[in-house]
Amino acid sequence: MTHRNNVEHLSVAMTTETVDDVSQTTSISVMTSSRGIEFYFQCAIIVIGVVGTAANALILYAMVASKQHKKHILIFNQNVLDLFSCLLLIITYAVKLCNFYLTGLIGYWLCMLIVTDNILFCVITASKANLAFITIERYLKVVYPVWSKNKLRNWMIYSAIAFSWISGFVHMNALVFPTSVVIDGVCYTNVIWENHSDRVAYVIFYVLFVYVFILIIFIFCYWRILIAIRRQAQVMTAHGTAGPSTAQTQSHQIQSNVIKTMILVSAFYATSELPINMYLLLANIQGLFTLMLDSIWYSTLFLSFFYFCANPFIYGTKFDPVKRVLLRLIPCKKTPVHPIESIHITMSVNQSAQSRH
Repeated sequence: MTHRNNVEHLSVAMTTETVDDVSQTTSISVMTSSRGIEFYFQCAIIVIGVVGTAANALILYAMVASKQHKKHILIFNQNVLDLFSCLLLIITYAVKLCNFYLTGLIGYWLCMLIVTDNILFCVITASKANLAFITIERYLKVVYPVWSKNKLRNWMIYSAIAFSWISGFVHMNALVFPTSVVIDGVCYTNVIWENHSDRVAYVIFYVLFVYVFILIIFIFCYWRILIAIRRQAQVMTAHGTAGPSTAQTQSHQIQSNVIKTMILVSAFYATSELPINMYLLLANIQGLFTLMLDSIWYSTLFLSFFYFCANPFIYGTKFDPVKRVLLRLIPCKKTPVHPIESIHITMSVNQSAQSRH
């Protein structure tokens, strides 16, 4: 019988107390779908990783070229995390495609770090935490502008970045090493649990804190942000008879642009992560894992990974400073030379006519 050497993150619905039972229990619970589904899924994930790596690298270049990496540090870190996630998608699933026979110390560490998706999900978990910090930062700057201007310091931003990275690595390594094992050259992920209650408790914790809690932050913060922006617009309309200054108008446009971009990114995260979290709850709490099809699991995982590939396209189309840099990279794009020349000619003619008069 063919063993699946990449029993995916959190998806194994089995409980075992001894290492010997792992092989037997895995043989029973591994679904009998063909190798073809798994092979095509892994190839598709590598394609996503390649496209996402190129797109995120381009966005990072555009942010640096437009000096936005200094103004929006957390957003820049988000793109760095997305870039590393896509790179690790390529590395992780290329190793899985090779289907190595894992043996010795190298095989053990290859299992614990790569085949179990350990490093990959360290970065993915950090990305989710960082996205919540971006939302909180936007909330403070819009809803409490005076407080954030006086109290919000760069060391707080860098501390949030450090917490995102550290929390991701601590969480995943604390999960993977005690619950994963190599048996007969095959890496089994998250199979060793003391009892069924421990596994269920962890799944509930994971879904609540990595999805539900972050979703609540999105809804609350962006709802308050939109209310604050609407109030600001009403005040400016009621009292600004001469209209706001050009600097104020540009500042509000930039702020609104960043908020719209992050709302789209957050909404896409909530949508793409919903199926896989629902799957985990049903598979582990209700004990329906053996009734689930591989195609369902792969579909939910594919949608979750697709988020990192599609994110840069949102930044590229909605984040104006980045968009302008990217447009300048298009070689076939024509610059508006003639309209500018015609404007100068018209202005010179008018000036000549005024001097004659």
